[in-house]
Amino acid sequence: MRVLIVEDDAKVARALGQGLTAEGYDTRIAPTGEEGFFLANRERFDLIILDLMLPGRDGLEILETLRQRDIQTQVLVLTARDSVEDRVTGLDAGADDYLVKPFAFPELLARVRALLRRGRPEHALRLKLADLEIDVLTRTVTRAGRPVELTAREYELLEYLVRHQGQLVSREMLAADVWKEPDRGTPIDNVIDVHIARLRKKVDQDVSVRLVHTIRGVGFIAREGEP
Repeated sequence: MRVLIVEDDAKVARALGQGLTAEGYDTRIAPTGEEGFFLANRERFDLIILDLMLPGRDGLEILETLRQRDIQTQVLVLTARDSVEDRVTGLDAGADDYLVKPFAFPELLARVRALLRRGRPEHALRLKLADLEIDVLTRTVTRAGRPVELTAREYELLEYLVRHQGQLVSREMLAADVWKEPDRGTPIDNVIDVHIARLRKKVDQDVSVRLVHTIRGVGFIAREGEP
């Protein structure tokens, strides 16, 4: 699988390139919008990781022009801006997924795998597990058509679990990727467990099939039915 990384921050670009290469992807790095646009037009890639804030030709201009030319390569947008308006703008320009900086590499890798596995879906930002649906753009959740009201942290936790559905998620992963505390200087296992309990109560109440499960002593998993 060939991945084009269009990122002007040399440190971020190098880290992404090395990380994806270690995972078996064939990567190219473009440090400017002009070079990224040239490579995207000249060569075939399975995925483009595109920073929006670029010198010269910016990411949105690149994305819009690629789509106008009917280049349908999947695009994962990276941005430091996280308002609904910014997400709408990126999606309307043709993005397939959206990741806000700073992010943890395992989350980016999970999104890369999901995009490449799914192909180019119409609703790349609508996640589904059994009868649970998540609209990532509006950050709304429904279960069997019923709205599920979540706090901001509960939503982030659920989205992370569903993006990793069927995979074991450890407390270390949640601490680093959801709570943004990779060094674990302050133990937050109890905090994570409390949020999981609250999330499970909201997601799995009044239904016969549970989706959020605890693997004692190991971590958590989101899947339909008992693991």
